[in-house]
Amino acid sequence: MKFHSLYSFFFKSTALLFSGVVLLPLSSCTSVSNTENKIQFWLTKGDESIRLQQQAPLVFVNNSNKFQNIEIDDSQKFQYIDGFGYTLTGGSVEVINRLSPSKRKALLNELFGNDKNSISISYLRLSIGASDLDSEVFSYDDLPEGQTDPSLSKFSLARDKDLIAMLKEILAINPTIKIIAAPWSAPVWMKDNGKSKGGSLKPEFYDIYANYFLKYIQGMQQEGIIIDAVTPQNEPLHPGNNPSLYMPSDQQKDFIKQSLGPVFKTNNVKTKIIIYDHNCNKPEYVTNILSDSEASQYIDGSAFHLYEGEISALSTVYNAFPDKNLYFTEQWTGAKGTFNEDLNWHTKNVIIGSMRNWSKIALEWNVANDPQYKPHTDGGCTECKGAITVSDSENFTRNVSYYIIAHASKFVPANSRRIASTQTDNLSTVAFKTPAGKTVLIVQNNSRTDENFNIKFNQKTAPVTITGSSVATYIF
Repeated sequence: MKFHSLYSFFFKSTALLFSGVVLLPLSSCTSVSNTENKIQFWLTKGDESIRLQQQAPLVFVNNSNKFQNIEIDDSQKFQYIDGFGYTLTGGSVEVINRLSPSKRKALLNELFGNDKNSISISYLRLSIGASDLDSEVFSYDDLPEGQTDPSLSKFSLARDKDLIAMLKEILAINPTIKIIAAPWSAPVWMKDNGKSKGGSLKPEFYDIYANYFLKYIQGMQQEGIIIDAVTPQNEPLHPGNNPSLYMPSDQQKDFIKQSLGPVFKTNNVKTKIIIYDHNCNKPEYVTNILSDSEASQYIDGSAFHLYEGEISALSTVYNAFPDKNLYFTEQWTGAKGTFNEDLNWHTKNVIIGSMRNWSKIALEWNVANDPQYKPHTDGGCTECKGAITVSDSENFTRNVSYYIIAHASKFVPANSRRIASTQTDNLSTVAFKTPAGKTVLIVQNNSRTDENFNIKFNQKTAPVTITGSSVATYIF
């Protein structure tokens, strides 16, 4: 009898003796072992030669080397993650709707789906009324000059009908996506200057404006859209945008404790109140409000942008108020930026930086616009570059913020948890444990040259080379 026949006879006989026991062939056992030791590896280079492409897998080995180490410790656990994404502006909806039905459907599935061809966006920001990236300025209760509507009888979400329709499509693709919303301005009749740009909310309208938020949340809920959180004002210290509203810290504190918080409590609104929603250079805006016990009782946490200041401001707030959550809600990429500079700066600061400083989310700015960076209001941002540029009914391109977010959103789903990871002089890192038990490591190489390092995890070592000025995500 030949050897292979004897081998076959042995296993057939064993199967009869041990009825009901499945024995894996030796090759299958080897495959399991190799799978456990392999690391999936996705790369984007600053020179754009590779953009979110899967590379050959890496392998944990036993031999030692002199590479620097990135050590991951999943026994050290930090904040849970709510998600990664963008603001779905009215302008984004407008240009996406210019695509043909098939292209439009493909794009929405690519952005919000959960298959191998999707980037699995898990968090969206909306404007309450118009943002500066809508075609026109509007609120949900616009009136002729000189009129007021204290009962909000003319309140209507009709101007958002296209946005609401798209949100319903997105929710059909990803029913668990979370949404935060912020106004750029109150209706002008509530403001002390009677204009969409600048001015402040009149104190006599605090209660009415709180009910305006309530009507928005309830109206969206009637459409099947749950608003998980709101901020009282987008960029409250920047009254130069159109629309905008100036709301200093004391005003926001009074609005929350006198009106918004009590209205939410009385009506059993579960939507979170998140304060500030502006730059990292003014953490005292937040600490002033959270130090007031009357206001603080209604507040879930605070939100930040990074056009000024340092991302470490989030940790400053966390250390002072560790029971309050942190959120990173906006950072734009501009018409004059380069792919290389934006990819690396945003990944280091917005993705890695915000996560290492306790944020539960990381959001870039707008989802989409056209090649002229439109639509925008008269006086709105003229250079904001969307994650997607829609050029005509059949064509769209993916811009740098698509890849910035995708390196996290595709691999780190909601309810993942940040775990400890070390860094080096040139390598910025953040690590997560997903609900499925996967470990995800995001690395940004701030050097122009290649960097060699080891991924060290659970006494296993994987030697890695990451190219200069690039971003990589490793999954194992």
